[in-house]
Amino acid sequence: MPEVESNQADKVRKWQQITVISPYSRELGLRLHEVEPDWCVIKVLPDERMVGNPASGVVHGGVITALLDSCYGLAIYVKLNNLRPMATLDLRIDYLKPATPGREILGGAVCYKLGHELAFVRGAAYHDSPDDPIATSSGIFMFTDGPVIPLEAALTMLEGFKP
Repeated sequence: MPEVESNQADKVRKWQQITVISPYSRELGLRLHEVEPDWCVIKVLPDERMVGNPASGVVHGGVITALLDSCYGLAIYVKLNNLRPMATLDLRIDYLKPATPGREILGGAVCYKLGHELAFVRGAAYHDSPDDPIATSSGIFMFTDGPVIPLEAALTMLEGFKP
C-alpha cells in the first residue's frame, strides 16, 4: 500500500475512535468516511430503526441533526488536533429535501473560524455530493472548562475500548 494511502487509513482509524466515543453516536452507527484538516465527512448507513415515517421510509430529521452535530464536533477536534470540552451553542439546519430511503447519508463539515472561546462550523447532509444537499447547516460551539487532551493521549486512554 502506498505510504499516502497508509497514512490516510491510519488517520481515519484514529479519528473513527473519537467519532464513536459517544454512546449515541455508536447507536446511530456513525462511521468516519473522510478526514482532512479542512473537511470531515461522517456517514450513517441505512437502518430501519432510523426511519421517521414508516409509510415513506424516510429517515427521521433527528438522525440528520445528530450526524451534522457530530461531524461539526469532529471538524473542530481535527482543526485543533486535540480534544477540548465544548458544547453546541447554536445549530441551524435547513432541510431542503427528504433523504432517499435505503441510502447512506453523508454529513460533511468544515470548521471555518476558531477562536479562544468559540468555534464556527458549516456543512451539509447529502447522498452523492454536498452540492446537492438534503440539508445545509451552520453551528457555533462554545469551549467549556476542562482539560485539553492531545489526540495521541486520548487514543492511549481509549486503548482497549470496544465500541
